[in-house]
Amino acid sequence: MGSPADRKQEQRESFHADDPAAGPLTTDQGVEVDHTDDSLAAGERGPTLMEDFHFREKLTHFDHERIPERVVHARGAGAYGYFEPYESCAEFTRAAFLQDPSVRTPVFVRFSTVQGPKGSADTVRDVRGFATKFYTSEGNYDLVGNNFPVFFIQDGIKFPDFVHAVKPEPHNDIPTGASAHDTLWDFVSLQPETLHAIMWLMSDRAIPRSYRMMQGFGVHTFRFVNAEGRGTFVKFHWKPKLGVHSLVWDEAQECQGRNPDFNRGDLWNAIEAGEYPEWELGVQLVPEEDEFAFDFDLLDATKIIPEEQVPVRPIGRMVLDRNPENFFAETEQVAFHTGNVVPGIDFTNDPLLQARNFSYLDTQLIRLGGPNFTQIPVNRPIAPVRTNQRDGYHQSAIHRGTNYFPNSLGGGCPAHAGADGNAYTHYAERVDGAKIRKRSESFKDHYSQAALFFHSMADWEREHIVAAFRFELGKVDAMTVRARTVEQLAKVDGELAAEVARGIGVPEPAEQGTSYKQESPALSLESLRGDGSIRTRQIAVLVTDGVDAEQVTAVREALAAEGAVVEALAPADGTVSGADGELYTVDRALPTVASVLYDAVLVPGGPTGTPPVAEDPDALRFVRSAYLHGKPVGALGSGVDVLAALDPEGVTLSAGSVVADRGVVTDRSERAASEFVREFVAAIAAHRHWDRPPVRH
Repeated sequence: MGSPADRKQEQRESFHADDPAAGPLTTDQGVEVDHTDDSLAAGERGPTLMEDFHFREKLTHFDHERIPERVVHARGAGAYGYFEPYESCAEFTRAAFLQDPSVRTPVFVRFSTVQGPKGSADTVRDVRGFATKFYTSEGNYDLVGNNFPVFFIQDGIKFPDFVHAVKPEPHNDIPTGASAHDTLWDFVSLQPETLHAIMWLMSDRAIPRSYRMMQGFGVHTFRFVNAEGRGTFVKFHWKPKLGVHSLVWDEAQECQGRNPDFNRGDLWNAIEAGEYPEWELGVQLVPEEDEFAFDFDLLDATKIIPEEQVPVRPIGRMVLDRNPENFFAETEQVAFHTGNVVPGIDFTNDPLLQARNFSYLDTQLIRLGGPNFTQIPVNRPIAPVRTNQRDGYHQSAIHRGTNYFPNSLGGGCPAHAGADGNAYTHYAERVDGAKIRKRSESFKDHYSQAALFFHSMADWEREHIVAAFRFELGKVDAMTVRARTVEQLAKVDGELAAEVARGIGVPEPAEQGTSYKQESPALSLESLRGDGSIRTRQIAVLVTDGVDAEQVTAVREALAAEGAVVEALAPADGTVSGADGELYTVDRALPTVASVLYDAVLVPGGPTGTPPVAEDPDALRFVRSAYLHGKPVGALGSGVDVLAALDPEGVTLSAGSVVADRGVVTDRSERAASEFVREFVAAIAAHRHWDRPPVRH
C-alpha cells in the first residue's frame, strides 16, 4: 500500500489531475495573470501604484477572509504605559512626542503570536508581534513591529501566499500554531527571500521567555523629517531592560501543556505586582546621501543594517504600568496601522510597507464593523478629531452643523491648517519610472544576511538552530520539499545544510555554502543579557517534611530582596513540618507545576542525612530538567546530595563552603552564607549556562 507519504502524494496527484485550478493563474474576474511576485511600481525602486488591480484584489480578498478574528496576530496580550524621550530629537524629526523629556506620551502595547488562532498556545515557535500605539498631542502614531527585525517577503503582493503557506493546511486545518508542516516549507524552499527570517524563526528568538524579555523592531526603513524638511532614514529598535532571554524548544513544548498562557500571564502578573516592564527605544539613522552606501537595499524588509555599521542610538524609554480592564474592549479591539503617522515621520518606497499601509485599514473595516472603529476608546486619539466624515456602523458621535468643505454656513469650519501650523506634510520626493512588474536588482541577494545571522550565533545557538531545522523539516511528509530546503540552506552555510540533512534523511548537498563569512556580535543572545538584575525571575524552592525552614526563609528573603519571585513547592499543597517542628506554608504542589515554568531551582537541606525530597520522583525530575535546560541550580546542606545523585559529569559540588560551577551553586555549611546568595544571584542573572556537562542519571 506504500507509506503514508506516498499515499498523500498519490492523493495530491489524483486531485490535481481533475482540478480546474490546475490551469493558469487568474484574477477573480478570470483574467489570466503572468506575474504575481511583484507589485506594479513606478520604476524598480519606486512606490507601489494603486492602479494595480490584481494587487488590490488579492490583498482585499485576503484581508476579508476571516471574521471577526484577526487573520494573523489573533492571540495577544496588551498593556498601557507611557513613553518619554531622553532629549529633544529635533535634529532629525519634528515629531512632537520626541522633543521634550518632561512630557510623557501615553501608549498601549499589544504583544502577540502570528500564526495561531486565539485558542492556541503562547510558547509556539513563531514570530511575535510588538505593536505600540502612541497617543501623541498631534494624533495617534502606531509603531507596528515584530520581535524579528526582518520579514519573510520583500513585496506585499506575496503576503497572502506566505500566510496561506504558514497557516494550517487547508484540507484538514492542521497544525494549529505551528510552522512544522509541508506547505510552509514548500513555500520557503521555492522563495529564497524567506531564508533570513527563517534563520530567526529557527533560532531561540522565536520562543521568548517573556514578552518583558523580548526585543522589538519596526522592520521597515522609515523616514524621519525635521522642521526644515530634511529627511533621514530610520530603523526602530526596542530593547528590554531585563535583557533578551528565550526558552529552549523542549521547554516551549512542555509549557504548551503545563501553562498555555505562559507569556500572557507573565506580563499580566508582573504589572499587577508593580514590576513594570521597560524598554529603551533606539534608532539607526542613515543620512539620505548614504542611501546606497550598503551592500544591500535599505528598502528591502528582509535585510538589517548591522549595528557594527550603524550603531543604535537610544532616544527614549517606555514603561508599561497598567493592565487593561476588559480584554475584549481593549486588547481585542485595539487597531494598529502602519499608516498612522504623525508630522515628522514618513514612509519610504519599501514595497512591503506600502502594502501594509493599504492592507491594515482595509482589514480593520471588516473586523471591527465599519469605519468608526477609531471611536472605540482604546483607538481614540487624545488629540482633537475634526472631520467631515459622518454616519456609518457604530457611529457614537452626535454631529452638528455642516459636513462638507468648503462651506460658509458652518463658518468655514473645520478649516485647513495654516501653512505655519502643525499639519502633516508629505516628504517631497521625486518619483518617476515606467509602470512595470519588476524587482530591483538590489533586492536579489537572499543568502548573505541569512549567513550573517548564522555565523553571528554562539555555538549553543547554532546547535539549537540545527535542531530546530531537524524538528521542523522532520514533520514534512514530502521528501522533495525536505531536500529542496536543504539545497537552499547550503547556499547559506554548507555545514548547516549537512547537519540538517543528516538528521532528516536526505542527501547532503554538494554545494558547500556562501563565501560570506562576516559576523555581527550584536545579533547573539550572548550580548543581550540585560542589566544584571534578577527582578521578576521565578525561583522554585523544593520543600518537604524535615526541611530546614530557617535556612529556606533566610535564602528566600535574600532572593526576594533582589526582586525575584520565590515559591515553595512540595509534594502536596498545604504545609510541611520543618526540622524545628514549625509548619512551613507551601505555595504550590509539585504535580501542578514543572521546571519549565521557573527560571531556577533551589534544593534546601535538613539538619542531618539526605532530605526526603530526594526520594520524590517528581522532585528529582524537576531538578534534572532544570539542569538539562541550563538553568541555575542551587543546593544547601544535605540538599547537595540530590545533585550528587544526578551525577553531573565534571561539575564540582561543595564539600564544605560555597562552590559555584557553571550555574550550579552548592554549600554544605549548616547555614546559608551571604556568599551563597551572591553566587546564586549571579548564576540567575546569567539566565542559562550552556557550557554545562551532561548528567549521567
